[in-house]
Amino acid sequence: MTITLDGTTGITTPTTSTTGEFVTSVTGFKNRIINGAMVIDQRNAGASVTPTNNQYLLDRYYATLTQASKFTVQQNAGSVTPPVGFTKYLGVTSSSAYSVLTGDTFAIAQYIEGFNIADLAYGTANAKTVTLSFQVYSSLTGTFGGALVNGAQNRSYPFTYTISSANTWTQISVTVAGDTTGTWTTDNSAGLGIRFGLGSGATYTGTAGAWAAGNYLSATGATSVVGTSGATFYITGVQLEKGSTATSFDYRPYGTELFLCQRYFISYGGTSGYERMAVGLCNSTVSASICIFLPVSMRSAPSLSYSAVGDFGIYDGGNVTVTTALAIDQPTEKVVTIAATVASGLAQFRPAQLLGNNSTSARLTFSSEL
Repeated sequence: MTITLDGTTGITTPTTSTTGEFVTSVTGFKNRIINGAMVIDQRNAGASVTPTNNQYLLDRYYATLTQASKFTVQQNAGSVTPPVGFTKYLGVTSSSAYSVLTGDTFAIAQYIEGFNIADLAYGTANAKTVTLSFQVYSSLTGTFGGALVNGAQNRSYPFTYTISSANTWTQISVTVAGDTTGTWTTDNSAGLGIRFGLGSGATYTGTAGAWAAGNYLSATGATSVVGTSGATFYITGVQLEKGSTATSFDYRPYGTELFLCQRYFISYGGTSGYERMAVGLCNSTVSASICIFLPVSMRSAPSLSYSAVGDFGIYDGGNVTVTTALAIDQPTEKVVTIAATVASGLAQFRPAQLLGNNSTSARLTFSSEL
């Protein structure tokens, strides 16, 4: 059997071998969307959230909104049966019957890192056609909208799609010719954004089917999900690929998908009362330096968030001493140091562990989201 490697198609094997058995083909990163099957939810573990503007939800997806408390988001909201081949979906539920104003906008979005869209050559005469596909389920019917947008949010391609049957999973495919103008980053900043509109006014909507100068989140005339109290909008199987035809969903192994998500967000803790998170050294009787080697190289040096400082303790072989402050120190994409402070009780120069202070609420998170 011959295996071929080239820079266009990746690794390819023949469809048949000399013995007659079928041999699959292996290709590269076909789907530019991360967590398209909605299986990773590090932040909320399936709990419902009422998002604020730009708040991240299921991994890699965030909410855009100009008015608070108009919808909730939950992994597998409503507990409907996912489409064949999937076990999870992102579910939006409208919280009221809100009349969208001219300057309002509501959407679910994901930005793709510039490195991962560099080959599309956007902003040049060689810009490649892409196809966006997904499966959607809504209590509403009609014409819905979304948009592709650049990182600077001054080039947009509004699109529409139709849901004809309520409460039925519908396969959608949208083909978009590449943008030959505008500025498109090809580094670790925001490259290409995908937006699924939930209701927008004239300021944030544009004519469907063409690239335009502006920051549009949806298409003119699209259905407003937030306009109907209790309306639902569920989505999964999101895929963006090069070419003019939607192909089968690129379902990557769970571990691979998790690693891709952790480039942007990593969570520690929350599983047991005294969960060990990292080790380090006591600098004095009131401070410890804790080193965390991150499981993946993050997009950039991350920021730190944590639950409540009293949820954590430092164990130096004697007692668990409750922390009074935590701060990130000299972070890089691969390694971060946590400066932990306590009131007293540590033994200087002893090894130390950062752990939960008998609290399953203890969580450290690191973010380098786009």
